[in-house]
Amino acid sequence: MNLIAPHRTSDVLPFAKTPAAPGFGVYVHWPFCAAKCPYCDFNSHVRRSPVDQPRYVAAFTRELKEAARRSKGELVTSIFFGGGTPSLMAPETVGAILDAIAANWAIAPDAEITLEANPSSVEASRFRGYRAAGVNRVSLGVQALNDPDLRRLGRLHDVAAALEAIRLAREIFPRLSFDLIYARPNQTVEAWEAELNQAIDLAADHLSLYQLTIEMGTPFFELHKAGKLKVPDGELSAELYEATQAITAARGLPAYEISNHAVPGAESRHNLTYWRYGYYAGVGPGAHGRLRGENGQRHAIANEPLPETWLKMVESWDSGATTDEALSLEEQADELLLMGLRLTEGIDLTRWRKLAGRDIDRASERDLAHHGMIERLGPDRIRATPAGMLVLDAVVADLA
Repeated sequence: MNLIAPHRTSDVLPFAKTPAAPGFGVYVHWPFCAAKCPYCDFNSHVRRSPVDQPRYVAAFTRELKEAARRSKGELVTSIFFGGGTPSLMAPETVGAILDAIAANWAIAPDAEITLEANPSSVEASRFRGYRAAGVNRVSLGVQALNDPDLRRLGRLHDVAAALEAIRLAREIFPRLSFDLIYARPNQTVEAWEAELNQAIDLAADHLSLYQLTIEMGTPFFELHKAGKLKVPDGELSAELYEATQAITAARGLPAYEISNHAVPGAESRHNLTYWRYGYYAGVGPGAHGRLRGENGQRHAIANEPLPETWLKMVESWDSGATTDEALSLEEQADELLLMGLRLTEGIDLTRWRKLAGRDIDRASERDLAHHGMIERLGPDRIRATPAGMLVLDAVVADLA
């Protein structure tokens, strides 16, 4: 197995180059899962009877056509199948949706086409079909590299299945990412460091490393509220985060976003479209989008989350949108700040000023810089420091 070359640790965050244009993305939400994980608050649903995939393909096709009508002239640079569990889709379903996208937009020759997958053996066997359909990047929901924690997280696979899915994905797809959750119950810094190094040995060019968060409405929330689930406190969580940044940088996958790490050049193009505040179409139950309006305004669109209701809406009106709101320039400036400061490249203040109609609050900036929370990259670019990333919501609130 080819290990990633060592990388010299630096106190300077990576990815300080001038960023590329955000591009235009298409997000496809497949809302179905084989089981609901106890920590998950995503729009995902378990159905005991088989899903009528051809009927959903027809609905996706109709909603894609409507989204394309509202985004004429865009060049699709990335497509992302998220969920839910998109690897429950038949390869023919994925291919039909990709055909519908190609029928409505021009697609860049080097477009990134990602599909999220769970690493069960049944789903992994479909990988060759997804590749033939046009998928060129897979994102595996591994989440842990030990079986007790996988069971605790409610995952349906074990470590052996995860390792086989990683091996197969590396063989079939040009690009691979996989997710791990840390700050799990009873996890120590030493245990996480060992697991993270094992993950890097297995990784291709990208890792998504998320701290476990207790989300309202999930089984984990109720267990935590009742005192039956204990997760690392703030100080230990910070130590786990700092260890994550140090190890990934030393091993050649530095952070380019709070939770995402890549060999330079292998960052997720689709997610960069979000974080660089580009435009994107979102189709499927619960999907969100940001489309350019006829008068230049940015529209925030959100779809009906319940799959069956969304299906009937699209069959009747070609759209499952329950929200379609034109954002003010001030609202756009706030979103740009919130999204852009997640990136180690930071944000372009010239772009922010054009939206906000004013300069950044200089007193707040000086105070945050004095406390080591933010820094300038030249006269017109600002970013959060590693310390600022730990309290990013507060940093954004102060600047905004």
